[in-house]
Amino acid sequence: AAMIQAEPGRARERILLLLKTGGPQDAARLAQRLEVTAMAVRQHLYKLQGQGLVEYRDEKRKVGRPARLWRLTGATTRVFPDAHGELAAGLLEAARKLHGQRGVQRLLKERALRLQREYSGRLARHVTLAAKVAELARIRAEEGYLAECRRLPDGVLELAENHCPICTAARTGEELCDGELELFRKLLPGAVIERTEHITAGARRCLYRIRSQ
Repeated sequence: AAMIQAEPGRARERILLLLKTGGPQDAARLAQRLEVTAMAVRQHLYKLQGQGLVEYRDEKRKVGRPARLWRLTGATTRVFPDAHGELAAGLLEAARKLHGQRGVQRLLKERALRLQREYSGRLARHVTLAAKVAELARIRAEEGYLAECRRLPDGVLELAENHCPICTAARTGEELCDGELELFRKLLPGAVIERTEHITAGARRCLYRIRSQ
């Protein structure tokens, strides 16, 4: 959250981060997580709305008044930036023009091999699949993906990436995203991995479900 240069105070910074990682929420839920009053949260939300960073929709409930759910707008790309995304997209396009699609594939393969070497060293310190996925989440969080993991009651592990710092490049071709999924499968041999949510397909995050075979 150091990316967010928000004044006054850290509260609005934390609200943006909670909406980024947790999706749409009402003021009461945000207040509970921040341990402040709902009124204080609403004041911050309306300030953020004035900056064009958040918006709301009223969701009907079976009982009582509609719930006002707040969510981020597309303007938060300046808050959670697409790190070097334009540069990466340009490089991919240049490689495609100079060397064709095979050249792009070679470039992405080399990138995947480099990442695999870097990640493998850290994952090798852990024995269980859960520990390896937790370490993978830490690595991806360090790289700006706002990643986190959790174990579901049925034992399935979820790896969520709440932000994509290379989203611009990823949208120029599916090869980059396909390479990410393939990288995870190589890092976690013996695990079944499926991507059930995808930022470039319109989801708010990329979500991977991971389980032992």
